[in-house]
Amino acid sequence: TPPPAHSPTPPPEPPAIDLTPGLPDTTTLANSSWRAAWRTACTQPPAHTPPQGLLHLREQVADHLRRMRAVVASPDHIIITAGAREGFSLILHALGPDLRVGVESPGYPSLRRAPEALGSTTVPLPTDNNGLITNDLPDLDAILVTPSHQYPHGGSLPAYRRTQLTTWATRTAGLIIEDDFDSELRHIGQPLPALFALAPQRTALLGTFSSVISPQVSCGYIVAPPSLVPRLIELRTIFGNTASGITQEALAQYLSTGALRRRTQNLRHIYRRRRDTVISILGSIPGTTLSPIVGGLHAVLTCTRPETDILQRCRQRGIIVEGLSNYWSQHPDSDQSNGIVIGFGSHDDTTLTEALHHLAWAVS
Repeated sequence: TPPPAHSPTPPPEPPAIDLTPGLPDTTTLANSSWRAAWRTACTQPPAHTPPQGLLHLREQVADHLRRMRAVVASPDHIIITAGAREGFSLILHALGPDLRVGVESPGYPSLRRAPEALGSTTVPLPTDNNGLITNDLPDLDAILVTPSHQYPHGGSLPAYRRTQLTTWATRTAGLIIEDDFDSELRHIGQPLPALFALAPQRTALLGTFSSVISPQVSCGYIVAPPSLVPRLIELRTIFGNTASGITQEALAQYLSTGALRRRTQNLRHIYRRRRDTVISILGSIPGTTLSPIVGGLHAVLTCTRPETDILQRCRQRGIIVEGLSNYWSQHPDSDQSNGIVIGFGSHDDTTLTEALHHLAWAVS
C-alpha cells in the first residue's frame, strides 16, 4: 500500500509590518519624566476620582490647550474621558435620543458608526480637499468635524468655511463636535487654531493623548459648552469614570513638567522625516495619487489598481494597511474611494522604508 500523500508545507508568511493608521512612535516614551509621573501616581494614588475627572489633570489640560491650541477653557468645563470614541458617545447620550448627526464622508469609521449604535441617525456630509463642504448644511442636531486635519484626506477647513459652520450652529441650535485628533502634529507651518475658539457656546472639543503618547493610555477629554456640562457630569456620575484615577494622576504629573510639550516637539521632527520618506517612495508611482500630507501620522494613496487586489498583494509581502473604501459612509465613484490608508508613525526609519518599497510594488 503506498504511503498517504502529504500536502506540501506552505512557505512561511513574511513577518507582518503593521502600517495601520493611528499608531504612534512609543520607543522614546518611557523616559525619566514618564517613569517619574507613574511612580508618583502609584505612590500617592488619588483616594477619590470625581465624575468630571481629577481637578489636577483638568487644570493641566486647560494649560496645555492654551499653550498648544490657543484654546481658553475653564477646568470646570473639561470632562476627562477614555478617548475620542468614549467622549463622542458621552456627548451623544447628553444630547438625547433619536438624533440626526452629520459626519464627514469619508471620515473616521468607528466614530461614524457611534450614532447608529446609540439609536440615532448618521447623515453623511460631503468633503473635498479642504475638508467639510459647509455652504449647504442640512438641519441636524450635531455635526462631527475634523477642521484642523480632515480624516483621512488631511485637508484643513479654511476660514470662510469655519464661519459658515459656526453660523449654521447658531441658526439651527446645532452642536459642533470638533475632533481635534493629531492636530498638534503638523508638518507644514504651525498648528491651526481650534474651531472651538470661534464658537465656544456651540462647540464641544474632543481631545485625546493617543497620537502623542499611546492609544493604550485610553485617556482624553471633552471641552464642553457650559450648557452641556451639568448633563455630562450627571451621566458620568451614573456610568462611572472610564479613565482610572492613577492614569489621570500620572498624566497630570507628566503634563505639569512640560514633558508632553517637549515630546510633541520631538515627534514633529520624527514624523516630518518619515513623511518625507513616504513622499520620496510613494509620491510618483504611475497610476497612483498621494494626497498632500500636511500633518498627522498617515498618508492616503488613491490607485487605479483595484483596492482588493492591492490589499491581497500587501498581505503577500506581510504589510498591513487599511482600504480607503472603509472610510466612506456611502460608496462614491471608485476613483475617489479606491486606494489605501498608510500609517507611518510607529516604525523606525529602516522598517518603514522596507515596508514602503513593498507597498510601491503592491500598488504598481
